[in-house]
Parts: sequence; structure tokens; C-alpha cells
Amino acid sequence: MHVAIAGNIGAGKTTLTRLLAKHFKWQPQYEDVVDNPYLDDFYNAMERWSFNLQIYFLNSRFRQLLQIQEHKKDVIQDRTIYEDAFIFAPNLHAMGLLTNRDFGNYRSLFDLMESVVAPPDLLIYLRSSIPNLVKQIHKRGRDYEASISIDYLSRLNERYEAWIHDYDKGNLLIIDVDKVDFVDNPEDLGDIINRIDAQINGLF
Repeated sequence: MHVAIAGNIGAGKTTLTRLLAKHFKWQPQYEDVVDNPYLDDFYNAMERWSFNLQIYFLNSRFRQLLQIQEHKKDVIQDRTIYEDAFIFAPNLHAMGLLTNRDFGNYRSLFDLMESVVAPPDLLIYLRSSIPNLVKQIHKRGRDYEASISIDYLSRLNERYEAWIHDYDKGNLLIIDVDKVDFVDNPEDLGDIINRIDAQINGLF
């Protein structure tokens, strides 16, 4: 089984991935931010490094998906390949930070990759307001995220909502993280686990 968590920067994807992996005994697949050689450069000079960063993430997540399909284990994935292609890359393109040529090249590569991998059995979307995202980003204190603007987060949020509204690749569970605290409130985490159980039991 393949479960994936989607959501904007600071929504809590990595934390929920860790908690659910522990509870369900799923193998976690995390986003490659620690060893990513482009993140610092990207946030300091977005136009110069946007294509490089997007290709790096696309390659990393495609590799994860191939491993998930090959090993056939129960996996929970922190962020999906679809978010790269339908949210982050188009947003950079719309902001003029990714040229038409580079964006076309990127989408062509994504379309090829998508044709050989399966979507997750269950997608969990963490919906969050901008103030909550900003609070969480500041709380974790990653240096390269210090320059993220509210406008950038807002643009991403709009694209997330549009993507989720039309999502039709599989089962979808939406969690409003403004209204729950799955880190410090065991009841909130338990409620999320129960909702996931209900989805899974309907799947298999």
C-alpha cells in the first residue's frame, strides 16, 4: 500500500509522516531536503536555480516511486511527485522564474515519468492557512526558509486548493491542520488515525 501526504511548506507533512509510519508500521519516504544541493541557492537566487531545483526534486521523487513499486512494501511518502508538477513548477513559471523553454522541458519529463508510475492508494492533504504556515516555518527555523515571502506561500496555497479540488487519481483525505494539533494532542492524532483506518478498510 502507498499512502502519500501533500501540503504546502510548513503544513506538517514530515511530522505526520513520522507519526503515521510509527503507528501503522509503514516505511517512511521523506523529502530530500537535508542533502539537497540546490535549496540554499534557490532561495537566494530563485530565477537562476529554479529549473535545477525542480529537476532535482522530480528525479528524487521519481526514484522513490520506482522503489515503492519494486519493493511492494507499505509506504507513506512525504510529498508527491504531483506537487512538483502541478504546484511548484507552474508557480515558478507564472512568477517568471522558470522560462517557457525550461517549463516545457520539465513538463515533458514529468509526463514521461507519470506514464510509468502509479498514483498513491490514498492521498492525505494537509490544508492550512497562511498564518499557520508562517508560524510553523518560523518555529522550525530552517535558514534557507527565512526568506520565503507570504506572497509566495499564498500563491502556492491557491494552486494546492485548485489541484485538490480536481484531484481524481485515487482516494483523498483532507485534514484541516488549523483545527487539529496532531503533535501535542493525542486525541487529534487518534482522530486522524481513525479516519485513515476508515479509508484503508474501504480500499482493501
